[in-house]
Amino acid sequence: MAQQGFADLRPVHGFAFARVSGGDATTADPAEHLGVTKQAAAQLDTELVGKGYLLRRAHPHDARARLLELTEQGRAATRAADAAARAAVAPWRESLGEERFRNLVADLTRLAPRAPIRPTW
Repeated sequence: MAQQGFADLRPVHGFAFARVSGGDATTADPAEHLGVTKQAAAQLDTELVGKGYLLRRAHPHDARARLLELTEQGRAATRAADAAARAAVAPWRESLGEERFRNLVADLTRLAPRAPIRPTW
């Protein structure tokens, strides 16, 4: 990621991006996804807003909650992470073949259905 211009990101940011990119995420969603407190997730959100990767907007049905949204910079970082992930597993895909690789992805998805596997193949 650093080589692609995102030196200010840490691995935990990618996990937060994965949950936020699905849409309609509030601070509670990355907190649950990451297994951290809402306070810790709020600090992470604040950091990512400050770095220009996330936006907070009003929730249409809950005045206390804020919806999180990736900015264009956040989407660019997500695309870069997806490309890096594809490159990292390319040798597995080549070694296993397309069908076995798809089966592996399907098995991993069944084992962790709430954890998005990146990139989305």
